[in-house]
Amino acid sequence: MRNDANKTKRGGLIAGVLAAGVASVALTGVVGNTVPVFAEPVKVEAPVQNFGFADVVEKVSPAVVSVRVTQEVTPTMSQGRGPQMGSPFDSLPEDHPLRRFFDVPGGDNAPNGMRPDREPRTRMGQGSGFFISDDGFVVTNNHVVEGGSQYTVVMDDGTEYDAELIGTDPRTDLALLKVDESNTKFTYVEFGDDDAVRIGEWVVAVGNPFGLGGSVTAGIVSARGRDIGAGPYDDFLQIDAAVNRGNSGGPAFGLDGKVIGVNTAIFSPSGGNVGIAFAIPASVAKDVIQSLREDGSVERGWLGVQIAPVTDDIAEAVGLDEEKGAIVTLPDNETPATKAGIKTGDVITAVNGETVEGPRELARMIGNYRPDTKVDVTIWRDGKAQDVSVELGNLSSLDEAASARGSGVPVDPSSLSGYGLTLTPSEDGEGVVVTDVKPDSSASEKGIKAGDIIIAVNGETVETQKDVQSAIDAAAESGRKAALFQLQTNGQNRFVALPIAKS
Repeated sequence: MRNDANKTKRGGLIAGVLAAGVASVALTGVVGNTVPVFAEPVKVEAPVQNFGFADVVEKVSPAVVSVRVTQEVTPTMSQGRGPQMGSPFDSLPEDHPLRRFFDVPGGDNAPNGMRPDREPRTRMGQGSGFFISDDGFVVTNNHVVEGGSQYTVVMDDGTEYDAELIGTDPRTDLALLKVDESNTKFTYVEFGDDDAVRIGEWVVAVGNPFGLGGSVTAGIVSARGRDIGAGPYDDFLQIDAAVNRGNSGGPAFGLDGKVIGVNTAIFSPSGGNVGIAFAIPASVAKDVIQSLREDGSVERGWLGVQIAPVTDDIAEAVGLDEEKGAIVTLPDNETPATKAGIKTGDVITAVNGETVEGPRELARMIGNYRPDTKVDVTIWRDGKAQDVSVELGNLSSLDEAASARGSGVPVDPSSLSGYGLTLTPSEDGEGVVVTDVKPDSSASEKGIKAGDIIIAVNGETVETQKDVQSAIDAAAESGRKAALFQLQTNGQNRFVALPIAKS
């Protein structure tokens, strides 16, 4: 009994301690093995609205059109059966029993007058577009009208009008048509502010998918600033509306009925909609279309450099504190940049005081200036910044032909210790040829391959393996952790920063 009493007494004491502990946790949230008290989770009050797109669609649909493009095609071979088709069955004898399976009306064995001629034929292409003025200007994609000889705009109610091509801009894939109907005032829409559109906001795509005519789909803006490799001015809105072939050139509307983008591409392994579409932002389209409307073309400034991103190791190699800017390689021909004294290996960090984040931003900055404009380009060279005044050229005059440089026959190969590279002087004496790269080396990890030519290291031209090693040693003595290699492959320059090997 005494033991029971003691147990009861101790049990009461323990219970009291536990109760005190619980009370303490309630006050402090940090005692014992209890669950701690966290901050309140994110809560969002859903807006109360009569959800739907019918009002938007009803207003904007009359401004959205189908664009029908007629192309003339000259056949390159006979349309019938015969030697011109290049068929493996052309050699069959005329009386062969299988011959009847491959003979077609109008083939080469058809009676005179029934054989197809080789005159130009026409074929149809279709896309979408939209009016931006009541006097008949229509925006669409360049790839919709490319190669066309006649253009027809089909209205939402089925009415057809002939259109004239005013101008195109292949670099942004935009085009402008004009319907000449002086007695008709067209319903039109205006460009909105895509910068104010947030990821997750609704978007309505209206267009002509698969040639079906005015169709409407809806989704959200799923990303922005997308680079899909279409060109130097890539800055697409990504939307998840059901955009398909034929929607190209059509508008993507915000819920206020303003155009926030021009549908131009889809990601589709199957050829149909998978929920990933890309639209040219309204801010880009508005400026390009205005130039096409005024001049019939778009003139952009031209700096005349090949550029690459500044990676962390490249920044370390040239002494920059941040991974910003665009590192320069120069083509063989004379350009505005070469005239101004910009050199291969310079890093462009700003234009007229505006910071350059990377190559894509630099391309857009320069493209926004008119030809013959003078701009101050800030470059990083030899560990310090300096300004260079450049008079921009005209991008349309750019000669895209590149002369390929041969790598020569490798002779007298030698190893670059610590880098996994085997090098040999080039046949023409310009640079050092990489003849072998160890698979597990830092050079291999950075993408250096046999056949690459090392033109310079840390801005110093090299002709032998000794020159390469001397440039690396000089970088090490100056406290650098990486050496900047200028490489050339098939006439194209690029930069790779390799960590300086420890002895």
